[in-house]
Amino acid sequence: MDVVAIGETMVSLTPEKAGLMRHADSFIPKVAGAETNTLIGLSRLGHSTGWISRLGEDELGAMVLKEVKGEGVDTSYVELDASISTGMFFKEIVNDSDVRVYYYRKDSAATKMNPEILNREYITKAKYLFISGITPAISSTCCDTIFQAINIAKDNGVCVVFDPNIRRKLWSEKEAKETLLRLIKRSDIILPGKSEGAFLFGTEDSEQISNGCMQLGAKLTVVKLGEEGAYFQSLEEKGYVPGFPISRVVDPVGAGDGFTAGLLSGLLDGLSSRDAVERACITGAIATTVTGDYEGLPDRKLLKEIQRNDKREDVNR
Repeated sequence: MDVVAIGETMVSLTPEKAGLMRHADSFIPKVAGAETNTLIGLSRLGHSTGWISRLGEDELGAMVLKEVKGEGVDTSYVELDASISTGMFFKEIVNDSDVRVYYYRKDSAATKMNPEILNREYITKAKYLFISGITPAISSTCCDTIFQAINIAKDNGVCVVFDPNIRRKLWSEKEAKETLLRLIKRSDIILPGKSEGAFLFGTEDSEQISNGCMQLGAKLTVVKLGEEGAYFQSLEEKGYVPGFPISRVVDPVGAGDGFTAGLLSGLLDGLSSRDAVERACITGAIATTVTGDYEGLPDRKLLKEIQRNDKREDVNR
C-alpha cells in the first residue's frame, strides 16, 4: 500500500434541513471517519490505500464496509465483531458557520482495537502510516495499538504521518497534551491546525507551532490555516502557501482530511513540499463544497481540471 491508516469510522446522521436538530423529522446517513476520509481521498487520486480497524457485525458496519471498499480502499484488516455495535454520531448543521457534532461511540467495536489487530508485514510494506489523535483518545487499548504501529513503522523505515485532530470531549486536557506530544516525537510529518498548535505549544503563530514540531523531531510540518492556506517547514525550505478560493462553504467537516489526502498524494507523486502543500490546499477546499465528509473529494481528472483553471474563482461540478 502507498498509505495505511488505523482508526474508527462511524455512520453519521445529518438532518435533511438546516437548523436545530430538535426540529428534524428525517436524517441522511453518511459514512465518516478521519482516517477513511483521507484514504478515500488518496484512492480517488490513484493511490493504493489500506485501512486497519474494527466494526460491529451489524447493518451500520455493513454500510461502512460497503462504502469504504467501494471507494477502492483495502479492508483486509478490518475485523467484524458480532457482540458490539458500530459507532455513530449526529451532525447538526445549524447554519453555514455553525456545525455541531454529537458522538455515540462509547464501547463501540473500534474502541476494542488492541495491538493484536496489527499485521506487521502490512505496515512495513507501506510507504506511509497515517494516524490521527482521535484513535488513541477512544480507549487505552487503541492508544497502545497506535504506539505499537508506530514502532513497527519506525523500525522498518515507514514514514509516520500524524494529524493531532484534537477531540476534547474524549479525554482530559492533561492526558491529551501528554499523549499528543509523545506522538509528535515519534512522527515524521505533523499536520496541526492553529487551535491545535495553541493547545500543544501555547501559540497560534504558525511559524512558532511549526518550530515546536520540528524541535521535537519532525521532518516536515504543515500548519493548516483554513481559507488562508497553510504554512510549511521542512528540513530544506519553509513558507506560506495561499488558500484555494471557493465560492461557498457547504460543509466544513472533512476539510482537514481532504488536505491530508492532497498533501500525501503530492509527496507520493514526487512533488516538492511547497507543491504538495498547494495540492493539499486545493483538495481541502474542494471537500467543503459538498455535504458529507468525503463526498466532495476530487479524483485525478477533476484535480487536473481545477489546476488548469487560471481564474480559480469557482468550482464547476
